[in-house]
Amino acid sequence: MGHRKSFWVAAFLFSVVFLSPIFMANAQQPVSKSQEMEETLMKQLAPMPKLQTGDRIGVLVITLANPYWVGMKNAYEAAGKQFGVQVEVMAAPTEGDTKSQLETLQAMVAKNYKALILSPIEPFNLVPGVVAANKKGIKVINLGPPINLESVEKAGGRIDGRITVNFQEQGEKGASYIASRLGSEGGEVAIIQGIPGAGQSEGRTAGARKIFESTPGIKLVSVQPANWDRNTAYNVARNLVQAHPNLKAIFCCNDVMALAAADSLAAAAQRKDRIIVGVDFIPEAKEAIKAGKLDGSIAYSIPAYGKAAIILALKTIQGHEIPKAVYSPLALVTRENIDQYMDFQ
Repeated sequence: MGHRKSFWVAAFLFSVVFLSPIFMANAQQPVSKSQEMEETLMKQLAPMPKLQTGDRIGVLVITLANPYWVGMKNAYEAAGKQFGVQVEVMAAPTEGDTKSQLETLQAMVAKNYKALILSPIEPFNLVPGVVAANKKGIKVINLGPPINLESVEKAGGRIDGRITVNFQEQGEKGASYIASRLGSEGGEVAIIQGIPGAGQSEGRTAGARKIFESTPGIKLVSVQPANWDRNTAYNVARNLVQAHPNLKAIFCCNDVMALAAADSLAAAAQRKDRIIVGVDFIPEAKEAIKAGKLDGSIAYSIPAYGKAAIILALKTIQGHEIPKAVYSPLALVTRENIDQYMDFQ
């Protein structure tokens, strides 16, 4: 009897010590890719500022004609509700309207915002508006494409905080994936960039160029601007395959242009096995990768990016110490791993 009792006691202890943690771990929900990125961003911003302050924060994005910036607008507004601040998002009418974007910023400076979060069309167009905001005591956060810091300082202004992604790394990730797909056989490749001179376009192009030009067997035959425009990219892609019939891959500096390139080549019966990769992982790109229409995209969490920008703005308003720059983590999403990112935001 004693031996039997000892056996059951031992079995019970084994189940408590060894099996319970396993069952508990299995019961926990796995952390999503979006949550992982948000946690990485928020660690850079610790400690958190005071929330639910009701502060008014103005946001100026590039254009709501681009679905990426529509996503950012939604992210900012959702973060404002979550953190108890008032958020107003404005934009230029088109990707290249630098004058209208500055005029919009100047109008925003006249309002009673505690902070402004700015994403410029190009590095210099918002400099006068930044200086005007500084003079009114409005904190200025630069999100994404850089405002030229040297020009701001020469004009007597400052940028109070910066949050961005590593644009060169985006280009490197996309080009590295293309290179790995091409393998030792290599081949001809091309880049479709956005607006020449725009920070995100130049960074992504530089990163892709670096990989292509340093990979044996790969020949970069063309770098063509399409100004972030779907119709322009459609025509550029068509012209590329006509000029370079042996072209094997195109890296595009955003998803809108990548999707246009895929449509263009498909319409001309030139898609074949050509590899097309974009950047931003917008919802349309997600569905296109799942359907096999697009080969890949460089992803980063738009909701997390918007949340982090609002937190950074609050920290500057409240006088917290902040990092020199906050960087959003990146992920390469392809046909091979798309199932892990179907719930990604």
